[in-house]
Amino acid sequence: MTFTDTHTHLYYETDTENRKLLMERCFSNDVTRLFLPNVDLETVPLVIALTNAYPENCFPMLGLHPCDVKDDYIKELQAIQNVNLPSIVAIGEIGIDLHWDKTTLASQQDAFIKQIRWAKELDLPIVIHCREAFNEVYEILVAEKNLKLRGIFHCFSGTLEQAQRIIALGFYLGIGGVVTYKNAGLDKILVDIDIENIVLETDSPYLTPVPYRGKPNESSYLPYIAARVAVIKNLRIDEVADLTTKNSKLIFGV
Repeated sequence: MTFTDTHTHLYYETDTENRKLLMERCFSNDVTRLFLPNVDLETVPLVIALTNAYPENCFPMLGLHPCDVKDDYIKELQAIQNVNLPSIVAIGEIGIDLHWDKTTLASQQDAFIKQIRWAKELDLPIVIHCREAFNEVYEILVAEKNLKLRGIFHCFSGTLEQAQRIIALGFYLGIGGVVTYKNAGLDKILVDIDIENIVLETDSPYLTPVPYRGKPNESSYLPYIAARVAVIKNLRIDEVADLTTKNSKLIFGV
């Protein structure tokens, strides 16, 4: 049985021993495939270091997180695009976040479009961060749609109608710890979503699943997310692991 965490910031842990323990707990829980999105230029070396330490298990993505789109975002984007890392498997995480700051919307939209086009040039999937900005993100995806545009709608927590619109564009839904939250409602939406349209993620160290909610998240907790999905979809947990891992391979090509 193989679990795939399609979105984790495990590299935030820079203490070598603690990081080793985090990875060991992953392996002991069958979480052996981890996909690492940076958030800005400064986190690129952290992603590289972890992927170099565990090349069979960790896979790097590159992008500029919407919350890190500042006044100098064009310069930052250019620097990220110039990183000599030929083995990236996706562009991400990228998107629009209007929870913290709506004044940067135009810059976020521009950065999102530029990175989508970068992904299409490289024929890579994108991993989308969308917070309180579904319409803005969806509008850009529709405008930029072609056969190369594909990827994951990270940390999905929207409506069934939104899920169906995303899937119709050829994207997968990233399902994380929110599905274990009693009143989140994501479990009810997943009832009507085919397992072939989802992947699993932790977004470690954020969005910790029950029973560890309130504590820092880690990738080794992914089986708790899978277990909840298994109940919702009336599947065995090994079936959820295998099917979502298969989906991740279709997306990332590894």
